[in-house]
Amino acid sequence: MIQPTDANGMAVITQLQPVTVVFSVPQDNLPAIMKRLRAGEVLPVSAYSQDGKVLLAKGTLLAVDNQIDTTTGTVKIKAKFDNKNNELFPNQFVNAVMKVDTLSGVTVMAIAAIQRGSIGTFAYVVKEDKSVNVRPLQLGPTEGENVAVLNGLASGEFVVVVGGDKLREGTKVEIVTNEAAGTPAQGRKTPGDGAPKDRR
Repeated sequence: MIQPTDANGMAVITQLQPVTVVFSVPQDNLPAIMKRLRAGEVLPVSAYSQDGKVLLAKGTLLAVDNQIDTTTGTVKIKAKFDNKNNELFPNQFVNAVMKVDTLSGVTVMAIAAIQRGSIGTFAYVVKEDKSVNVRPLQLGPTEGENVAVLNGLASGEFVVVVGGDKLREGTKVEIVTNEAAGTPAQGRKTPGDGAPKDRR
């Protein structure tokens, strides 16, 4: 415990060991979290630095809020950390990562490829003839810039990640490789209809 003094000279007690971290998760993840809590499982939570590169501490899920924030569609989660080495401090900003489940053999794609419309969530998938196909997708959890695809996309297929708002079913694209930038093969809309080139 430490006892700093506020502006009025009153002592404020702040607990450091253990310490709690409060963060939010999408409401869509709530059923999976609650299922494991009801089963008595302990869900691990890791706290990373603001840039997400340095692991600061490891803890466990402590509590889930009893209401969803309707303005953001998220629910607050509280995790507990022993903080024996004082890695975490009150009011510190961290990136919290909670492991809810492990998925094996699933396809992963860039979040930037996600499109939403009247048919729900979909992506533009490049076919062998270089035309795009509107493919409805069932998405799983996300991590960083990637999302797991539970149904609708096979490993090795190309998806459009930039300029999808200018595409439609059957639009021809071109697969290019940007070796100089060290990036994988990318698709772009074939010029000819007056539209600008779009990288994927």
